[in-house]
Amino acid sequence: MKLKFALLFLFINSIATSQQTEYVDFKNCKAEIDFDISQNKVSGKITYKFDVLQDVDSIYLDAVSMRFIDVKLFSDKIKSDSIYRGMVSNHHDNKKLWLIHDFKKGKQFRLSFRYFANPKKAMYFIGWEDPSKDSGQVWTQGQGKYTSNWLPSIDDMNDKVTFDLTVTFNKDYEVIANGKLINTEDSFGEKKWHYDMQQPMSSYLVALAIGKYCKKTETSKSGIPLEMYYYPEDSLKVEPTYRYTKHMFDFLEEEIGVPYPWQNYKQVPVKDFLYAGMENTSATIFSDAFVVDSIAFVDKNYVNVNAHELAHQWFGDLVTETSGTHHWLQEGFATYYALLAERDVFGDNYYYWRLYEYAQELLDQDKAGQSTSLLDPKSSSTTFYKKGAWVLHLLREKIGDKAFKTAVKNYLNKNQFKNVETDDFINEIEQVSGKRFDVFVVDWLKTEKFHYDEALESLKKSVFIQEYLMVDCEVYTSKCKDYIASGISDEAKIKVISQISEKLQKEDFKNPVKVRQAIAKTLFKVPEALKGSYETLLDDASYITIEAALFGLWNSFPEERKKYLDKTKGIQGFNDKNIRILWLTLALVTNDFEPENNVLFFNELLDYTSSKYGFEVRMNAFSYLKRISACGEECQGNLEQATKHHSWQFSKFAKEMLKAK
Repeated sequence: MKLKFALLFLFINSIATSQQTEYVDFKNCKAEIDFDISQNKVSGKITYKFDVLQDVDSIYLDAVSMRFIDVKLFSDKIKSDSIYRGMVSNHHDNKKLWLIHDFKKGKQFRLSFRYFANPKKAMYFIGWEDPSKDSGQVWTQGQGKYTSNWLPSIDDMNDKVTFDLTVTFNKDYEVIANGKLINTEDSFGEKKWHYDMQQPMSSYLVALAIGKYCKKTETSKSGIPLEMYYYPEDSLKVEPTYRYTKHMFDFLEEEIGVPYPWQNYKQVPVKDFLYAGMENTSATIFSDAFVVDSIAFVDKNYVNVNAHELAHQWFGDLVTETSGTHHWLQEGFATYYALLAERDVFGDNYYYWRLYEYAQELLDQDKAGQSTSLLDPKSSSTTFYKKGAWVLHLLREKIGDKAFKTAVKNYLNKNQFKNVETDDFINEIEQVSGKRFDVFVVDWLKTEKFHYDEALESLKKSVFIQEYLMVDCEVYTSKCKDYIASGISDEAKIKVISQISEKLQKEDFKNPVKVRQAIAKTLFKVPEALKGSYETLLDDASYITIEAALFGLWNSFPEERKKYLDKTKGIQGFNDKNIRILWLTLALVTNDFEPENNVLFFNELLDYTSSKYGFEVRMNAFSYLKRISACGEECQGNLEQATKHHSWQFSKFAKEMLKAK
């Protein structure tokens, strides 16, 4: 018996130290998924089809902490029960489902089984704590290699599979997954949703989102259905949230030159998402913090995230990196093409301004000694996203629009539904331009340093950037008092405000909303002479401006606090309730302001720390309660619970706050 298991370990270790994609090609996965919400459990019946590429004695599926039954293997009408479920090594228990069999090159197999899992990551059960409420959600986030926590699959992004999901759930909810919804079936209070994918993808891009949703559908110029989901109570936020979606979709299809590669495109907001958004194939999931009304759109909108995740449908989903070394081929491209889409919406000045901001961030990273090569798999997001975008901007300048677009089109067409490395793209650049880019690759992709001076020279092609650089109160002090009332750009005026906040005048308030916002954020102690002008900021269509102005006025003019609180009493602000939570805090610490309602105000503020709210709301409430030394026993209990939250940012925040008490 000991010899048998020793030999088995050698089999497993042998294939584990090589790329399984050399031995086997998984083609299709049909998954029938069920849930037990009360137990945060997912289960299913799975059928995989795969081809054997080389003789091998074992293959595996990644499957984290799962239980399996009815594992069966079929090939050429011969049933085999020679199955083993085990581990890669003694240090990785319950990581893989192993199949031990005499697999022969050229054979096709079908594998079926049932599985059960309680995922600790990659699938999240949100808002089901209170059975009386029916607003719970289930959503997934594979992020590179984690889908195997809820669906037995292949973590290697070099193995692309067509995934067809059938999901059974309460019929009062909506289930959204990759691909086209073929049909639904009702059965005893439940419903089955059947989704079909026609093209293969890496397993980390498999997605599910379940919740109470309505849907708005538009159609792209090329005939692709664009499905935009929203909570029933957010019908008035649909237009500002999804503003420019069809415009940007049509633009990117034309700009990239390769048709959108999937059957449809869906976008779904979810609660407590881990990131801004995730480009699952044909189904972007994004944080509902970006669900905004028309006022919030001015300050914080979904446009950039929308464009970025859409661009990933080509760069990341259609062609996928072979490894983290080439991660910029996904994030740099998505950042750059999102910027092109926004340029088409907002104009050239916007495009060059964002590139300037990227350059400043990269320069700061350089000065901090934290810069890394673009080909370093451990590089920062700043490097992958923003330096990657700069590389593409400069390449386009060097070879021209036509050649650049041809190279990108060739790169995508030659490698569609495959995996790519940096050389695959650079080779296309060199072929269409007839030039060598060895030096460029060294300077911009392999070297850690960001060449800020070269980037700045490129930016100076923009008159808008030239003007911004010229306007500098630290250099031209005599002109400063006239700058803000002049015809220079809003960005230049904001720069001036940061330099001479103590010299602001009434006339400076006669500016657009972004400039007034900068004034509100700069002046927290308002001079008496500017009081009347500053009070008008409370009427601006900007939640950031109102929040800053409310605190500035409350702080500067104690005798009129009641007036400012009365004026802003009903304003909620963003989804994180930034204004409401500030208002409650100020109301509680303002003497003689509705003392009869103090208990109501406090209970509302305390309630925002509970798990029924998104973590952005909770962070705000915790922060303000701490500032007024009012985080008592119930607040502390909610803080303890927050330390176990699936968002590492929120969990870290809660742990640090507990330590600081």
